[in-house]
Amino acid sequence: MRRVVVVGGGIVGLATARELVRRGHAVTVLEKEARWGAHQSGHNSNVVHAGLYYRPGSLKARMSVAGNASIVAFAREHGVPVEVCGKLVVATSRDELPRLEALAGRAEANGVPVRRVTAEEAREHEPEVAAVAALRVESTGIIDFPAVCRALVDELEGHDLRLGTPALAIRRALAGGGVEVATPDGVVRADALVNCAGLHSDRVARLAGVAPSAAIVPFRGEYYELRPDRRHLVRGLIYPVPDPELPFLGVHLTRMLDGSVHAGPNAVLALRREGYAWRDFSAADVVDVARFPGTWRLARRFARTGAEEVLRSFSRKRFAASLARLVPAVGPDDLVRAEAGVRAQALRADGSLVDDFLVDTAPRQVHVLNAPSPAATSSLEIGRHVAGEVERSWA
Repeated sequence: MRRVVVVGGGIVGLATARELVRRGHAVTVLEKEARWGAHQSGHNSNVVHAGLYYRPGSLKARMSVAGNASIVAFAREHGVPVEVCGKLVVATSRDELPRLEALAGRAEANGVPVRRVTAEEAREHEPEVAAVAALRVESTGIIDFPAVCRALVDELEGHDLRLGTPALAIRRALAGGGVEVATPDGVVRADALVNCAGLHSDRVARLAGVAPSAAIVPFRGEYYELRPDRRHLVRGLIYPVPDPELPFLGVHLTRMLDGSVHAGPNAVLALRREGYAWRDFSAADVVDVARFPGTWRLARRFARTGAEEVLRSFSRKRFAASLARLVPAVGPDDLVRAEAGVRAQALRADGSLVDDFLVDTAPRQVHVLNAPSPAATSSLEIGRHVAGEVERSWA
């Protein structure tokens, strides 16, 4: 039996550990926080994505479509709350219709069933929506991803799971070709290393002696939610038609499992890798971002968009105006601040965002360097892929 040490106890790390155990390997999972899924896995919109947005043939496209089915099946098997409720992607003006049609073509190429609907049909699903046309995506759902993490931990009971245990140093073992990971509690020896450290994945790669092919730049996604007496304005999930020239999907409205309606996110540069508010600041993290040439190239490319996102971060009126494009009845007084998340976005030195899952390999090492949305949806599929990479590293 071979042992694999997994650094990172979010949903991707736990799903990878589960898959390795199912293949007959022993695992040690190291999580620096005091709970599982403490960051991206516990601070997201809890949407089970269908897979319509991603480039056909990409890892995101393949794994989100397969993951949509596998994560729902896992949730139902383990009693995790999940609801396959579908969503609307709405064109709010006629000049968005070509992009809506292109999105429908991409969905079909990815094997995602979508239905084109008229404005009247869209209002049958969402009476308050503003739409000239829309796509109905039935396989989109909502889920409790922190509960998925707990269910994965339950499956791993009896294995070596360590909370509050950061990886301090990593080296190749002097004998046997494995790895050694220094922790506050001593050295963990294993036959292979898997890096699922999310916001710190590039740093863990460097600890292991690997030059990562991209750097992590943290973006905070800020959310509001509708006041309880205004939740009736949204029945399910309402998304805009994404602009292919912009890096993120844009603000949207999502009815959660508890009946609350979340609105967002916008996207602003976080001043700390785990910076959930403007007051969260790390000089070391800011210096890392400032020193990376890709940051400045990205900023020049999206200067206007970035400025608009920052203004919206400080203005509830601007945030409400973005939502009112989808649901005109939403106003500033309908919104209250909700918990933010931080996206670990991989960025290349030329300023381009890595738009697919990114997995780098080295002898006896596998590094998951880019796993933003839809990684939670795709987590079981990413786990299978990474476990396969680990086994190939032994060949």
